[in-house]
Amino acid sequence: MFGVAEIENETVLKDLVSQPEFKGRNYQIVHYNSPDDRGVDVAFIYNPKYFKVLASQPLNVPLKNDDGSPRHTRDVLWVYGLLDGEPVHIFVNHWPSRRGGEEASAPGRALAASISKAKADSIMAVDPNAKIVIMGDLNDDPVNASCAKVIGALGDAAKVKPGGFFNPWMKLYKSGIGTLAYNDSWNLFDQIMISYGWLSHEQKGFFYSKPVIFNKDYMCQHGGQYDGYPLRTFSGNTYLGGYSDHFPVYIMLLKEKK
Repeated sequence: MFGVAEIENETVLKDLVSQPEFKGRNYQIVHYNSPDDRGVDVAFIYNPKYFKVLASQPLNVPLKNDDGSPRHTRDVLWVYGLLDGEPVHIFVNHWPSRRGGEEASAPGRALAASISKAKADSIMAVDPNAKIVIMGDLNDDPVNASCAKVIGALGDAAKVKPGGFFNPWMKLYKSGIGTLAYNDSWNLFDQIMISYGWLSHEQKGFFYSKPVIFNKDYMCQHGGQYDGYPLRTFSGNTYLGGYSDHFPVYIMLLKEKK
């Protein structure tokens, strides 16, 4: 199962899952049109062999312009289902960009973060060990307030308590590793944060194992000023034939097999 961002419409998703390489997996889609001014959405794709959707909902992020009028951005997508029989909550996010400057735009990302956090808190008020995933292109690094303060995600799993969140990307970011590069420095905007319930290895269900940045050689630019950066499709009006200006990320989950 995976979350995707910068999706123009459901047709794009249907085209993707109908590709010959994917067709045999019978991938299904959860998608809602969001009010974003640029027309981009988030979505969730899953294999029904392993995941069964029980409920889903777009959660509005009520941004405002300086004059108080609504500023339309991406909804947060909440999906609730069963992963091999286990209840799991997924939040797919694409928080507001840093346009206008990191500091000036930070309140918008804090607000977007609070939408997932409020719903997650209501879930964990009933079950502090609930298995929750908050993922997406957050336009912030693990150390920024939206992740570290609003979500309250810690970089040390041993310090996470019931009702809390672990951020597996904190150590990678602090060691200089990222998913996108800008002005000769790396950011790690693409994150998957997980709740306390995933951390214990002494359980019957799935537990967290490790984070991975998927940055294969063919996805990187070679030579020139941007050597090693993600190979994007376009640079301005120049077609580069790449994939994205971000590397995708995933986490590996394990389960004991009797």
